[in-house]
Amino acid sequence: MDVVGGEECSGVQEEAAAAQQSFSWAPSVSTDPVWALLQQAIKLKAEGKAFYQDKKIRSSISRYHHALLIIRSLDADVMTYVKQFGPERPALTPEQYELLRNTQVDCYNNLAACLLQKKDVDYARVRDYSLRVLQWRPGDVKALYRAGVATLELGDAETAKKHLTQACREHPNDANVKKHLQRAEEKLSQELEKEKAMYKGMFSSTVKSTSGED
Repeated sequence: MDVVGGEECSGVQEEAAAAQQSFSWAPSVSTDPVWALLQQAIKLKAEGKAFYQDKKIRSSISRYHHALLIIRSLDADVMTYVKQFGPERPALTPEQYELLRNTQVDCYNNLAACLLQKKDVDYARVRDYSLRVLQWRPGDVKALYRAGVATLELGDAETAKKHLTQACREHPNDANVKKHLQRAEEKLSQELEKEKAMYKGMFSSTVKSTSGED
């Protein structure tokens, strides 16, 4: 699979079916507010993917952001800091937590893909979203690729090379990964040549100055 094209090819119907299957072992989904919110977030993620496939990037971004807002309201890591402002939610079960985290990571990954499709790309946000994905999925090839591309565009060729090299190990035949890895290596080579030239100039000036004093 080409990591640039971004997201899975399944349609919104398949995504919704997968979501329904995820809830098949959850008791009383309709009456449990946690399960209901998770289901809503997954539905929004599926809608976001469908909009992305239809090239409706703004609508896709909106759905992913909405899904993430719902997830934030359930995430114990976030809500710990705002407990005093409202009623405390019950702790998530391991199954709920896994589903929450997977949905959250998918949304950040897909958001990064959406942003790369915009005319004026916000590479800082692409990098940040991709790094969030890598916190939870260190070997995610799509996130590694996007983090590498964004970091390269932001001027950090060394870090970009690390991300792209790891992505290339996972997808050694991917032309886009290879292309941007080559760009990173070329930029590092250019920076090294400039550094050598700078030090050579400084050395020459020092020698001339010393000769003049003599």
